[in-house]
Amino acid sequence: MLKLAVLFLIAGLLLGALGFGGIGGAFVGIAKILFFVVAALFVIFLVLGLMAARAAKDAID
Repeated sequence: MLKLAVLFLIAGLLLGALGFGGIGGAFVGIAKILFFVVAALFVIFLVLGLMAARAAKDAID
């Protein structure tokens, strides 16, 4: 999903440079949304992984 955000960002910047500002801005907006979704999922899975590791460690001890 992060690759998709980077792809939309590059496409938006390229379209903006070529004079297609409206659609370029839309692509950059989509890239921003995808980036924040990826960042939120990363934090959620990081917390879940830490909680699972702690539970596994407690189960072993």
